[in-house]
Amino acid sequence: MNILEQIVANKRREIAAAQAEVSIADLERRPLFSKPVNSLKSVLKTAQMPAVISEFKRQSPSKGIINGTVRPEIVTKGYADAGAAALSVLTDKNYFGGSFDDFIAARMENPGIPMLRKDFVVDAYQLYEARAIGADLVLLIAACLTPAEVRDLSRKAHDLGMEVLLEVHDEAELEQSLCDSIDMVGVNNRNLKNFVTSVDVSLELAGRIPDSFVKISESGLKDAATIWTLFEAGYRGFLIGETFMKTGDPAAALRGLQQEIVNSRAPKHA
Repeated sequence: MNILEQIVANKRREIAAAQAEVSIADLERRPLFSKPVNSLKSVLKTAQMPAVISEFKRQSPSKGIINGTVRPEIVTKGYADAGAAALSVLTDKNYFGGSFDDFIAARMENPGIPMLRKDFVVDAYQLYEARAIGADLVLLIAACLTPAEVRDLSRKAHDLGMEVLLEVHDEAELEQSLCDSIDMVGVNNRNLKNFVTSVDVSLELAGRIPDSFVKISESGLKDAATIWTLFEAGYRGFLIGETFMKTGDPAAALRGLQQEIVNSRAPKHA
């Protein structure tokens, strides 16, 4: 059993325990459940420059503790002030050190910016959880789901008012999982089975993602030159976490990258 399979098996046990304690009706009564949704798709479709989706992540299976002392409300407010297009907050506890408390703290501090619940969604119950903590969009990882599950979960997310980011790692996942209820396609440059990272994955898949879907590149993004190359290839959003979180001041790291992006040579078509 690889690490991804271990995470999903643990996640299903977590869901069963959560459902035994909190009903969907209870989740629907939470104050944030009816919060108006901030659209990331709209932000990215009109982006004239690379748009950074900044992530709050305490740890990961491959890196261990990345930054265990930071507070989500402070880091994410700093991200927003530094020009982040959206925020991603991990809610998986066992493998990434995240929590609903982290997400809600970030949500309350940043009511007007799109926020992604970053987790391993394998059951519709988690979509109600996401809405209840104020998420604007959810992540569906193709490697964790069948094409039918991607279709059903994405439609349910839309029914609940949220947008959907489909994450793929290769052409097979893309072809099998893409459907009309997906809003954005994220190409993860990190293989979740062995955690090897290469931005060539995004470049290889860029032309295979239909232009009707907003394109996002994820993981392994560290410099403005690479980001501009991917922007020219059609990507509009760039999800970055570890590059920022491993520093003493994640927001300052984002500001520095934003300045590099602005100062870099503009893409040929700009």
